[in-house]
Amino acid sequence: MEVNKPRVIKDFDKLESKIQEQIKLVYPEGFSQNLITFTNKDGLLVSALPFETDEKYYLVRMTTQQAEDIISDDDDYDDEGMLKDESRLHYEDKYAELDYISESVDHADEDDDVADDDDMDDDDDDEADEDDDL
Repeated sequence: MEVNKPRVIKDFDKLESKIQEQIKLVYPEGFSQNLITFTNKDGLLVSALPFETDEKYYLVRMTTQQAEDIISDDDDYDDEGMLKDESRLHYEDKYAELDYISESVDHADEDDDVADDDDMDDDDDDEADEDDDL
């Protein structure tokens, strides 16, 4: 995060729709597992979803339950909480010119590739992991 960027702390429903759509692209698997916590100016612990644009650093205020509710109520997400392909493709086309979106989507794809490789572990690795728990 750039030091000079203003921080914006807002609720998801108060964000412009274009920012909401961009957030969906960056977090296609939902929001709840990506929440962070910070202490606000009143000294209260707050959870939020981080999102960065070229101009601003957003902390989108939400609890885990609110994050899950937003996804379950959003027609862009399927019943498993995943961004639907048609929505993803529409938003990727719509925001293709934004470097920070393409970078975030590229990083998410790389993370998926790593996860796919882990899923292909053989049984020997699983046994080693069980020994580590002892």
